Parts: sequence; C-alpha cells; structure tokens
Amino acid sequence: MDLTTSTLKLNTADGSMDAFEARPKEGASYPGIVVVMEAFGLNDHIRKVTERIAQEGYVALAPDLYHRESDRVIPYSDMKQAIATMNRLQDPKVMEDLGAAIAHLKGPSSVKAGAIGVIGFCMGGRFTYLAAAHHNKDVKAAVCFYGGGIPMGDPSPLSRTGEIACPMYLFFGAKDPLIPVDQVGQINTELTHKKINFSMKVYPEGTHGFFCDERPSYNEPAAKDAWEKTKTFFAQHLK
Repeated sequence: MDLTTSTLKLNTADGSMDAFEARPKEGASYPGIVVVMEAFGLNDHIRKVTERIAQEGYVALAPDLYHRESDRVIPYSDMKQAIATMNRLQDPKVMEDLGAAIAHLKGPSSVKAGAIGVIGFCMGGRFTYLAAAHHNKDVKAAVCFYGGGIPMGDPSPLSRTGEIACPMYLFFGAKDPLIPVDQVGQINTELTHKKINFSMKVYPEGTHGFFCDERPSYNEPAAKDAWEKTKTFFAQHLK
C-alpha cells in the first residue's frame, strides 16, 4: 500500500507539538490509530512502526510527547537520560497531548468516524492504558506493549481501570526486569475485577523492548506473534 508521510504541528496548551503521520494515499476513509512513543522519543523505530500500522489501512499518528524538552530523541544506549526525561512528563499534560492527537484524527483527516485506537510501547504502554480511561469516549481499542508503571502514579492508570470502555490487548515479557511479575498480576486482576474486555499475552522469553528490532532485547518470535495479534485485534474492533 502506498503511503503519504508528513510531520504535522498540533496545538497544545504549551505550544506546538510535532506529530509524525502516515496514511494510505488512496482517498478512502480509514480508522485512526495514535502511536505512543517509548521513553527514547519519536525516533526512527516509532516512525517505522507508525508506517507499518498505516500499511494495514489506518491513518497512524505519533505525537512527540517530548515537545517541551530540549533533547527530544535519546539513544537507546542512554537509559539514564531516557528515564530522567520520561520522569519529567506529567500525566495530565500527556493526556492533553494525546487529546490533541485524537482531536486531529477526529477532524477533517479522512478518518472513519468513531474508529480511533491507541497503541503504545514501554512508557507509551502506560500512557495508552491511561488514555483508554481518560479519553474513553474516543478510544475504541487499545494495545499496550510492556507498559511499565501502570500501577504507579497518583492517581495511577491502574486506579482508573473502571473508566475504560474499550477492548484492550496487553503484551508483556516474563523476563522483563522493569515490570515485575506481580505488577502484571495486579493489572490482570484489576481488569478482570472491573469486567474490562481484554486479552493478555506474556511471552516466556520476552524482556523489556522485545518488539523493537533496534534494541538488544528484540525477540523475533515474540515480536512477530504480538504484531499478528495486534493486526487482528485492531481489524476486529476498528474496521
């Protein structure tokens, strides 16, 4: 499928925010998906993921959540800086940013009405979970890849589980040193208790970042399986 890609400027309360958009060239109406970046920024990997999603017949939009920062893309080798930058983000501000991305997709952008999903990786997985609750009138399907810290924050995304109104798919790695097994259990228990429509897959050999082929933690079998499940999930709920 031929794509058109562009960098857009979206308005937020704190100024202009860059967002990378990929969309099919054909003029039909497609579902929209917001792609929420890792702690390393809106880098080449996230842009490639955004294009892969668009190839499946979606308008995909990846906002730059570091638009308030001077260093907006961080090397995978610099985990210390990535964590420090990530920790400066504030949940209410990020929800405003994702709201701006959703508003763009709801505007005159060839996006099918009532068909917006969110997908996020690492830090973005946590924000995807939170967005499913905070933007529950707009988000119709959500996919979280190794979302760290879902039970953390005041209020935490986990504490808002009851507000989630869309189906979810969550992927974790059993060998992830950043997301303890007990946290995964907490998430599973809370989603079950609140009767959310969700699926969860924990890969026995997966660790943090198993989907990213630019990181040493990349696990090809897990990444391929999760991608196929993601494609099926979004097609079922957005198309």
